Amino acid sequence: MSKYPNSPIELDATDWKILARLQDNARLSNVELARVVNLSPSPCLARVRRLEEGGLISRYVTLLDALALGLTVSVFIQVRLERQVEKALEIFERAIAERPEVMECYLMTGDSDYMLRVMVADVQALERFIVDFLAKIPGVGNLKSSFALKQVKYKTALPLPGAAVKAVRGKPVR
Repeated sequence: MSKYPNSPIELDATDWKILARLQDNARLSNVELARVVNLSPSPCLARVRRLEEGGLISRYVTLLDALALGLTVSVFIQVRLERQVEKALEIFERAIAERPEVMECYLMTGDSDYMLRVMVADVQALERFIVDFLAKIPGVGNLKSSFALKQVKYKTALPLPGAAVKAVRGKPVR
């Protein structure tokens, strides 16, 4: 066992295999997961619970197809605040946290203060989001939008070290 940097718990090769498998398919039954990582079901379930309690597994989600749901416009929006002071940051972040069309939001270095990834149904929905909401957040000074023409790569699985990569070799990982 070794402690990986920033990991709150010790992880061995089997833990890494479990994490890799669950990233690939969170719907695996415990029995199937145990078989894949060469454990019996009871110790496998105990390891998964330890990984959950240790904060390495934060949640399980279902990934939906945005296009099939009519969300055809993906936009990256750079936001510059008038002043980057703590109160302005808090106001902006609180406002953004409430909006379902904001898929990701990052506090940035460089030319912009924030980078947003926004998904909407059409250009009119984007216009409403920007004009009726984003531009009205107190302290917002400048907005710059870029439309994504094509998604070249998208994944949700984090890159895992050594043992996990070997554990999933030959199997597609998302």
